[in-house]
Amino acid sequence: MLHYLLLVLAGLLAGTMNAVAGGGSFVSFPTMVLAGLPPIAANATSTVALFPGTIASTWAYREDLRGIAGIGLKVLLPVSLGGGLVGAILLLVTPGAAFDLVIPWLLLLATLTFLGGRHLGDWLRRYVRIGRSAFLAIQFILSIYGGYFGGAIGLMMMAVWTLIDTSELKAMAPTRTALVSAANGAAVLCFAAAGAVWWPEMLAMMLSAIAGGYYGARFARHLPPTVLRWFVVALSATVTAAFFLRHY
Repeated sequence: MLHYLLLVLAGLLAGTMNAVAGGGSFVSFPTMVLAGLPPIAANATSTVALFPGTIASTWAYREDLRGIAGIGLKVLLPVSLGGGLVGAILLLVTPGAAFDLVIPWLLLLATLTFLGGRHLGDWLRRYVRIGRSAFLAIQFILSIYGGYFGGAIGLMMMAVWTLIDTSELKAMAPTRTALVSAANGAAVLCFAAAGAVWWPEMLAMMLSAIAGGYYGARFARHLPPTVLRWFVVALSATVTAAFFLRHY
């Protein structure tokens, strides 16, 4: 019972974080590992558990979906689906020992991206300009990362998008949610087909993550955004440090 209670509580927190500020995988993935799942299975199961929440968010945003810098969703969705599928396959063929070694570095990359937030895109735009072809190639690579691990993938996407699109970040949020859902959706299908998902643990976390995404978002409206952001940064930094200590 303690095993599943831990997963339910983590799902509530992860769902709330994803609905408000992102970074839910910083809770869901290490909790799966703590519950006894091997790291690759933990990552796959965590991805599947949080996926319905991103689909629900995409549906809520459906009237605001658009392309990026004139590139429509008819192009961006297949690119993101393909990248997510490649990333999922790469995860499944990665030896467990190798994934153990690389996971702290992936967590560090995600933490730094989350820490940079919207300022990261503004900084990059001062020094970098990209065209349509380069943008699609980068979007494909980011989607591979999304299917392989996915921590802070939404923030990474928007940081890159600011290099080609000057729209407000708030206006990009619906498209970000849709493309993250596409990359994760391809990974979910791959993980399920490969038998990489631990279903009882996934269901325990998924149901509570849906509840956390709904009720947590309503509660979080009354909290200062800065408080929420720094909570995620502190949590992600703690998780990253713990994984470095565990493996190095």
